[in-house]
Amino acid sequence: MMHKYKISEAKNCLVDKHIAFIGDSRIRQLFYSFVKIINPQFKEEGNKHENIPFEDKTASVKVDFLWHPEVNGSMKQCIKVWTEDSVAKPHVVVAGAATWSIKIHNGSNEALSQYKMNITSIAPLLEKLAKTSDVYWVLQDPVYEDLLSENRKMITNEKIDAYNEAAISILNSSTRNSKSNVKMFSVSKLIAQETIMESLDGLHLPESSRETSAMILMNVYCNKILKPVDGSCCQPQPPLTLLQKLAACFFTLSIIGYLIFYIIHRNAHRKNKPCTDLESGEEKKNIINPPVSPLGILLQSFCKLGLIMAYFYICDRANLFMKENKFYTHSTFFIPIIYILVLGVFYNENTKETKVLNREQTDEWKGWMQLVILIYHISGASTFLPVYMHIRVLVAAYLFQTGYGHFSYFWIKGDFGIHRVCQVLFRLNFLVVVLCIVMDRPYQFYYFVPLVTVWFMVIYVTLALWPQIIQKKANGNCFWHFGLLLKLAFLLLCICFLAYSQGAFEKIFSLWPLSKCFELKGNVYEWWFRWRLDRYVVFHGMLFAFIYLALQKRQVLSEGKGEPLFSNKVSNFLLFISVVSFLTYSIWASSCKNKAECNELHPSVSVVQILAFILIRNIPGYARSVYSSFFAWFGKISLELFICQYHIWLAADTRGILVLIPGNPMLNIIVSTFIFVCVAHEISQITNDLAQIIIPKDNSSLLKRLACIAAFFCGLLILSSVQDKSRH
Repeated sequence: MMHKYKISEAKNCLVDKHIAFIGDSRIRQLFYSFVKIINPQFKEEGNKHENIPFEDKTASVKVDFLWHPEVNGSMKQCIKVWTEDSVAKPHVVVAGAATWSIKIHNGSNEALSQYKMNITSIAPLLEKLAKTSDVYWVLQDPVYEDLLSENRKMITNEKIDAYNEAAISILNSSTRNSKSNVKMFSVSKLIAQETIMESLDGLHLPESSRETSAMILMNVYCNKILKPVDGSCCQPQPPLTLLQKLAACFFTLSIIGYLIFYIIHRNAHRKNKPCTDLESGEEKKNIINPPVSPLGILLQSFCKLGLIMAYFYICDRANLFMKENKFYTHSTFFIPIIYILVLGVFYNENTKETKVLNREQTDEWKGWMQLVILIYHISGASTFLPVYMHIRVLVAAYLFQTGYGHFSYFWIKGDFGIHRVCQVLFRLNFLVVVLCIVMDRPYQFYYFVPLVTVWFMVIYVTLALWPQIIQKKANGNCFWHFGLLLKLAFLLLCICFLAYSQGAFEKIFSLWPLSKCFELKGNVYEWWFRWRLDRYVVFHGMLFAFIYLALQKRQVLSEGKGEPLFSNKVSNFLLFISVVSFLTYSIWASSCKNKAECNELHPSVSVVQILAFILIRNIPGYARSVYSSFFAWFGKISLELFICQYHIWLAADTRGILVLIPGNPMLNIIVSTFIFVCVAHEISQITNDLAQIIIPKDNSSLLKRLACIAAFFCGLLILSSVQDKSRH
């Protein structure tokens, strides 16, 4: 993966550095493209056959081009000066030449022999210089022979290959007992093989190609200094942190513990196995297999989780698998969307109940939204604004379901016990907490989980605080409905205040220990931005649930199988309004020109398309009576899919794509997707199993477990603080 360096990043990397380019017109092209990363306004002017200096005084960066079109005594003398102890040496030297030698000597074999002799004499000097500086020898790019002018016709690709082979063999064998320190810069040659036909003269690369070569050169030098996440080349593997080492020890012990437990359990089972009476042929006793103990489930879960986490680490932290940049095209996004929609429609089943937003339907909704979001991420569709705006609605719809689902539960059940809260928080956060430790990432990095966690707590606090108003109480007196609406109005007021008071919001979440959870890159701005982007939609979900349940209680709705939700006239009218609203929002989102302006309007208008979809999906009785089991299956593991994609489907923290099988994109995506979905499903099972054991229903046992969990997080915070100090 290639990181695209910004001006500020390039200057930060190259501060107080001196870079020297030595060679012919092709090296001069590379020099210009490199300088333009630092200063895009730098003009390509002046005498082309002279030295060209560049200096940025603000960052004390000095970049020089030295005109030496042939590998000869002149180039040798230039390099020899830098090898002397008393002379200041460039930090980076980029050298290369050959086409002038071919041109001047008309492609003669004698010129090639002389080139070999000259480069042989320069090789020890380059090797000596490479001990203190980064030295790159640029291999010659191929030419497009049909476009070459008459005085360049002798420069053939056959000759260029011969000169490249000479340079490689001599420079690589310049040190007898160790690997050469002079690095071969061959990427420009590979790029030219694909793009040289776009050249204006057949010799020099088109501008876009040399810009890529210069950016790769910047990656080669700067990645090991700035360590960008999406620069997968040329930087060492990050050292294991203390928390990662402790996690590795824990999972290793869990695997060993499970193996011991399994062997003991298996031996005990063999001893208890019924023996057969030889005379009668009947078993003497019939033993029923005992149920698996909680300890066995616990060890098995942590054993499987340990192996899965090892796969996560290998995929996205070790330098074992390659990663590649995303390149968006409309076909890479829309064709998979059409494919999964056809699959989803094919797997239709009848729902168990026909209520609005029944369980099968909400699972289906989560499923197809998650699949669309996954395709959006892997295709890099965030660069296309209309798609981005529609994906923002899908994220908002998830939060809408959070508001709707949790409000409905508390309103109907009236269960504000600590067990329910702990179960929800555990299921939401377990995987993310483990990944924060194993992958060395802050909690806020997995932004969606903090978002749904905070909103769940907001819903809980709003409804649990005095006076606790639930459906059972409100049915006896309409006054309680008014009381609940007052609560919701106060919640809306608080949301508006925090949305338009960034200072107050940041002060709240900058308090320790909240800051450890919600800071990203040293501040909580990213958290404020994410929260503010969908600030009203959870409230909308709660309000919708309240109105729907009130109408349902008064039997205003017809939720029988095959029946429209309202009378035919009302249903047709609402369907028409919903379709128009849905299409109007899509037209508005598709006409967006400025992301910042559209994001500002999004919190207020996203609910239009969400409500329109709910009505279209639920008003017709036949639509409400069926669901897609294909989408519903994915919906049940949607949270795990969303989190796991960061490291084992995408790569470099979602900025790239994981490459398990190089050179075959289609096979790679099939294999990586299969593993990714299987892992997400397994983690969902592990989370459910552990939730039953770690969060018991008995309050006294639960309080003891919570004390242990609190101690664990205190230790985690202390170790994290020690880790941060050691880094700084």
